[in-house]
Amino acid sequence: MKKSPPKKIRIGIVGTGGMANAHALEFNKIPGVSIAAVCDIDPARAQEFSAKHTKGRATAFSDHRDMIARGDIDAISNVTPDALHAPISLDAISAGLPVFCEKPLATCHADAVKMVKAAHKAGVVNMVNFSYRNCPAIQLARDLAASGRLGDIVHIEASYLQSWLVSKHWGDWRTSPGWLWRLSTKHGSKGVLGDVGVHILDFASMPVGPIRAVNAKLKAFQNLKGRRQGNYTLDANDSAVLQVEFANGALGAIHTTRWATGKVNSLALAIHGTKGAVRIDLDKSADTLEACLGGDIELSNWKPLKAKPTRCTYRRFIDAIRTGTPGEPDFARGAEIQKALDACFTSNAKGAWVRV
Repeated sequence: MKKSPPKKIRIGIVGTGGMANAHALEFNKIPGVSIAAVCDIDPARAQEFSAKHTKGRATAFSDHRDMIARGDIDAISNVTPDALHAPISLDAISAGLPVFCEKPLATCHADAVKMVKAAHKAGVVNMVNFSYRNCPAIQLARDLAASGRLGDIVHIEASYLQSWLVSKHWGDWRTSPGWLWRLSTKHGSKGVLGDVGVHILDFASMPVGPIRAVNAKLKAFQNLKGRRQGNYTLDANDSAVLQVEFANGALGAIHTTRWATGKVNSLALAIHGTKGAVRIDLDKSADTLEACLGGDIELSNWKPLKAKPTRCTYRRFIDAIRTGTPGEPDFARGAEIQKALDACFTSNAKGAWVRV
């Protein structure tokens, strides 16, 4: 029997900054998927993005509402600054469009809950792009923890380290709006905690379970990077150090910074249980973790375990649209992590533990 071609899906990408390029590249790889429209408040950037990723075939817009109203897209990919995630996603949902939204889902838990409720009421597919779930190693770590092979989880170490405030590996932040907005709360940034710390919170809690309480210290090193750069006030946190208690009673130490000299984009996780432990270092491998299990515990031996391939978030989003089934991670998961982020900001302000 001849296999029928996949249902064609037309994507509208809102926002054409650095991460939008990754969205375009990934969606362009999927059979039956096309980028039909792109949107940016700068019309020239929208046109350039369309030319780069679709040879100009995608219609360029400067207002997402015009793009939605035109009615020739089947879903949107929201790759705008954090403060625009909620309003743009809600506009798309109200038009009955599935939404693939960058992280963090919103800038506060209340807005994230609105997004969850709106998507549920409209019955549309909704996903948040916790892209490090694309790494097979974290899927294997979750399976090992769920199977009981690690025993009772008691201690977690997690970090996400970048160096773009001290290195020009990804370009010069002083001259690029794509980086500068991430340093400014007035431009919608929640700092390094909201930008990449959100990934490590998802990464750490995915195998272990929900976060119950946090004690956070956030800091913006304005004495080192300056207080202003053009129109940008550089006040968003650059470094975050968290103590975490999970719902199962386990304790964790989580930290993230943009000042990690020598670390381009380093994410690591270690999970220690009463019967074994696993550790992941994405600088070494995305599909292999190291485990200390069984007889190796007495000898402190760590052995590599190769994980099975996993479908990336972009493909899971398209699969969900085609099959009509929920996609993971969904907005509800994004809201759960957003609640933990909010608790971190409250904890930093109070200088105390805060329940999530």
